[in-house]
Amino acid sequence: MPRMPASNSPDRPPVTQPKAAQPAQAARTPLAVAGESCSRSVRLSRQDIATFAQLSGDSNPLHHDARAAQRARHGEIIVSGQHSTSLLIGLVSSHFSRPDAAFGRELLWLNVNFAFKAPLFAEQLVELQWRVASLEWHAKLAGLLAHVDGRAGVHHTRPAVVGRGVLLLRELPPSL
Repeated sequence: MPRMPASNSPDRPPVTQPKAAQPAQAARTPLAVAGESCSRSVRLSRQDIATFAQLSGDSNPLHHDARAAQRARHGEIIVSGQHSTSLLIGLVSSHFSRPDAAFGRELLWLNVNFAFKAPLFAEQLVELQWRVASLEWHAKLAGLLAHVDGRAGVHHTRPAVVGRGVLLLRELPPSL
């Protein structure tokens, strides 16, 4: 049986319609689907926060010095912005670069922006989430542009971090 053309081949855009509307592609998983989401929860200890700050070169005492943090605005150790955003970036990168049974995926971040709305503290259960807001085929880049919206925060509260980004998703050729 001949192999179907790659869903990201330059001569045709990827199909992201419901499977019922695409019988020839029914066995294939699309690179991404509008509305698709990924999420995970993480609980960071004070030591996790201090270690990440040290490894990333962030010497701000609010991330490792309990006494300094107590005297500051929030009163306790806070997660650094680069720590929370790296967890968000890692989540969506892992989700969209996962292999499929029939093909691999390539993911490149083209753009990402974050806004910090509230602090995240040690020992909180932080929920990380991304959702595909829209998709568009980009012929010049030979890939699917996924516009994604993300957030990190404690359940049932307003997000502490919000993000918006553009990913380039492409199908990898089969391994030889």
